Amino acid sequence: MASVLSLGYALISATDLSEWKAFAVDLLGLQIASETDDRLLLRMDEKSYRLDVRRHSEAGGVTTLGWEVKGAAELEELSASLEAAGFVVKPADSATIAERMVSGLSSFEDPDGLTLELFWGLKTDKDPFVSPRGARFKTGTGGFGHAFQMVSDGAAYQRLYDLLGFRLSDYIDFAPGLTGTFLHCNPRHHSFAHAAIPGVPNHVNHLMFEVDDFDLIGRAWDKVLAGAAPVAASFGKHSNDEMLSFYVKTPSGFQVEYGFGGRLIDDATYTPTRYDVASYWGHKQSDPGQPDI
Repeated sequence: MASVLSLGYALISATDLSEWKAFAVDLLGLQIASETDDRLLLRMDEKSYRLDVRRHSEAGGVTTLGWEVKGAAELEELSASLEAAGFVVKPADSATIAERMVSGLSSFEDPDGLTLELFWGLKTDKDPFVSPRGARFKTGTGGFGHAFQMVSDGAAYQRLYDLLGFRLSDYIDFAPGLTGTFLHCNPRHHSFAHAAIPGVPNHVNHLMFEVDDFDLIGRAWDKVLAGAAPVAASFGKHSNDEMLSFYVKTPSGFQVEYGFGGRLIDDATYTPTRYDVASYWGHKQSDPGQPDI
């Protein structure tokens, strides 16, 4: 059966691209692929971009997640499965395919209205990736990282991501009655996670980027403490994927988790489990009213 391979790219809405440029380049070490008054494309590896930040007059956020599939046949098979399950899947026109720099593309809305795109063949750039901070991001077959989404109906999201071929990694009980579900589609511990938390708006809470040098995380944390970005959650170590990371608020309002040392899963030997804490230490939310996730 066809399935999603990795998280390929994200589209982001922002009111101020200059703030995003400073955040992405100076703090995270992403490379600018191209920029105009209304669009900022950011690289983290050999691909032509991983983040596509668009200027918008209203509040920003993640507007689209791009999920990679193997090829045209897999795109067609997954699209048919989604349509059979009641989703309205729209094949992209040639202009959109060219804009995304892919070989094939279709899109649909998830249960809460976020746009999801299935694609294959994301363009590899002729020029090598050069981070202005010397960062090397862990991507490859694991995609650019993971997304954590606050949702209205956990069961509906489980049905959707089952259709997309995701497998269960584990659950975390954040608080009584509040559980996060963590799903993988490649050896990365999770490429997608979701939780339904009363009173929290439905949105992509954070994207995670992983680097291969722990010292880079420490240097970035020093920059955050000096005011480079608002702290969303303190430096800490997660229980399930064992990531050493911190969270900061982006200029678009959602969070970025910047981490090192994430756990990998071997489906042949791995058994899903359950945790009663999100982190072994640290990761304390700057908003005390929010659960530690």
